[in-house]
Amino acid sequence: MRIAILAHEKFPDRAKTALGVLRYGDYDVEAVLDRDSAGSQVSDHVPDVQDAPIVEGMADVDADVDALLIGIAPIGGGFDESWRDDVKMALENGCDVISGLHYFLENDEEFTALADENDCELWDVRKPPEDLTVSQGIAGEVDAEVILTVGTDCSVGKMTVSMELARDAREAGYDAAVIPTGQTGIMIEGWGNPVDRVVSDFTAGAVEEMIVEKGDEHDYLFVEGQGSIVHPAYSAVTCGILHGAMADQLVLCHEAGKEAIHGYESFELPSIRRYVDLYEDLAEPVSDATITAGALNTADLEDDEEARQAVEEYTDSLDAPAADVIRFGTDDLLEALLE
Repeated sequence: MRIAILAHEKFPDRAKTALGVLRYGDYDVEAVLDRDSAGSQVSDHVPDVQDAPIVEGMADVDADVDALLIGIAPIGGGFDESWRDDVKMALENGCDVISGLHYFLENDEEFTALADENDCELWDVRKPPEDLTVSQGIAGEVDAEVILTVGTDCSVGKMTVSMELARDAREAGYDAAVIPTGQTGIMIEGWGNPVDRVVSDFTAGAVEEMIVEKGDEHDYLFVEGQGSIVHPAYSAVTCGILHGAMADQLVLCHEAGKEAIHGYESFELPSIRRYVDLYEDLAEPVSDATITAGALNTADLEDDEEARQAVEEYTDSLDAPAADVIRFGTDDLLEALLE
């Protein structure tokens, strides 16, 4: 599928959905829409993902595209009215629109009318299935080894780590799959349950359902984590995934130099050892999950030697193998997780 990605004024640093799709999605990306960076190329900003021109808007996309994908998700997941003209033009041109917002495009009368008129699909990725239930406590019965990424905060790289580990495990000959729990993972994999939109009683059940569906088809399941157990806004979804997945192993994801909780800077992050205790103790009533490995996001460190030093310090704090999976690869982590 040929797509354009909407990332106005956020690319690349605050457009993790766009970056995830560029890095892992099975799409041909013809253009990225960003008013602030128009005239440049994706490769001018991020060297290790699919390249594409960055343009002002849909009117400047030279190639024919099948869909417009909204590649940013602001806090609260609202729709920015400055995007409306681009979405309208996409629909008028016969393009589907893929959105991971909490604002459902299918509830927008203008968009639904245009979609009907031009035979287009509006895919609201964050709309959960209607038949979800509470957890039955059976995820631990599947044959697969379940590996869950957890974080010291939101936006520290849990989705990226899950994708990298699963991809490299498959390339090494292991039968591995990703369990997508957020809008980016669902866009990449083409299926999944958006747990941050699920009724809280059903969060664990939504994860369990996916584990049970895939758990006897693969040897390893890498579950995409969300939020952080200490985050004032997102801890509930983190706990729901932890208990619903009944994971065998955990990978603790952290961002180098991070000291305060995203969006709540008056709250300091606990120590790494405190996170280990929190996650393992919280998992213990339903599974024997341990933090077997760690992933450190060193994107803000320009020098490789400085990044290696940060990884070494994180490894010591964690007392487990750790790496920046983008900068230094996944070999050390997979050796620990798949042994």
